[in-house]
Amino acid sequence: MGKRSSQRKNAAMLDSDDDNSSVSSTSTMRSDHMSVSGTEEVQLEKDTLLDEALDALYEKRGSTREKALSSIIEAFNNTLQHQFVEKKFATLLHQCLSSIKRGSSREIALASHAIGLLALTVGYGENSREILEESVAPISQALKSGFDDSKIASLLECLAVITFVGGNDPEETERTMQIMWQIVHPKLGSNVVATRPSAPIITAMVSAWSFLLTTMDGCSLDSKKWQQSISYFSTLLDKDDRSIRIAAGEALALILETGSLEKFSSEAKGSNDGSREEYIHLQGLKGKILNQVRNLSVEAGGKGSAKKDLTSQRNLFKDILEFLEYGYCPETSTKIGGESLKTSNWSQLIQLNFLKHFLGGGFVKHMQENEFLHDVFGFTPKRKYLSVAEHHISSTDKRMYKSPNSVVNKARTQKLNKQRMLSEGRNVGHYAVNVDDDEV
Repeated sequence: MGKRSSQRKNAAMLDSDDDNSSVSSTSTMRSDHMSVSGTEEVQLEKDTLLDEALDALYEKRGSTREKALSSIIEAFNNTLQHQFVEKKFATLLHQCLSSIKRGSSREIALASHAIGLLALTVGYGENSREILEESVAPISQALKSGFDDSKIASLLECLAVITFVGGNDPEETERTMQIMWQIVHPKLGSNVVATRPSAPIITAMVSAWSFLLTTMDGCSLDSKKWQQSISYFSTLLDKDDRSIRIAAGEALALILETGSLEKFSSEAKGSNDGSREEYIHLQGLKGKILNQVRNLSVEAGGKGSAKKDLTSQRNLFKDILEFLEYGYCPETSTKIGGESLKTSNWSQLIQLNFLKHFLGGGFVKHMQENEFLHDVFGFTPKRKYLSVAEHHISSTDKRMYKSPNSVVNKARTQKLNKQRMLSEGRNVGHYAVNVDDDEV
């Protein structure tokens, strides 16, 4: 079968100023030069407000700390705070960790989000390594204390982001994914009572887990863990909550894109140690997933309460069905200013959706100015957005981020090259779930 003649593209216009920005380069340069002094004054005022918010994190009153964290999040969403981070990185990190250890559910959720924004701001390097190393233990502990939906979701998203930015090897990423997995599959002891996680928590866990899976070579992971995860996600496709079904569908699409299920099927088929039953089980699981995806792609409603999500679900599972049957991944194009940010496989799409959700209203600003995200997506924004941002980057940051010979740049390039090789490898060939292995 051939590819659909008009493959769907998701085009999101995230910046409406582009059509009105066609002024002459001479005029723009003159305007930028005249606004430098004013920009410096505004930045100084913002730094003062951030300093005040940071000082407020020492206050005993929890509501005061919550208000301060909200201000910090807003500031990091609206502007890349390189100068502030250069001076106050350690203080901000440890005060946020203190809030996670002693704060209310709301304070923990805010502090987690602030740490994630801090990691995205510093990008690859020693600071992101420190964030990961210092944060895993307190976050893991906080995940075990109470099941407030907002708190747990924020902790999971923070854990995903800091591992995505600061993790250097697959073992670290797999450790984080295992911590996430235990939220829905806890290790029960004699004094532990199983608590059924809510739909928002399951959705957050699956989304965060999938986000980290995009950085992994799936074929290197343990086959039993893969089978457990595939079976679990298949059961989630039958849940009433639509957000769970969507998250599980994306996770399964990503797993199948890695080719892991095919690898394990081939291994089981060719094994002489009694793995024939395992092979039959995997073949049956493939067929079950195909039927579930086909049904969800044409669902008439009834399951799930939010009708606005029904179209999203249908579109997603139509894309998954086309991928399973013909091997074609959905292509998306998101407008950022005057440039298009494009994805062409499930790995890139899941990364984009996760970071758009995490950054919220700050997504466009970060995509315009955040060099870490530029490297992740291979995206180059128009120069008009870089001029002001570069004006704020300190000399230390310039040495760390811009020098091609810097340790940060070398590490960043090495890690991203590996991720891109994984993504490109996933696009070779296709997963034809309806074809027997003997015919592949």
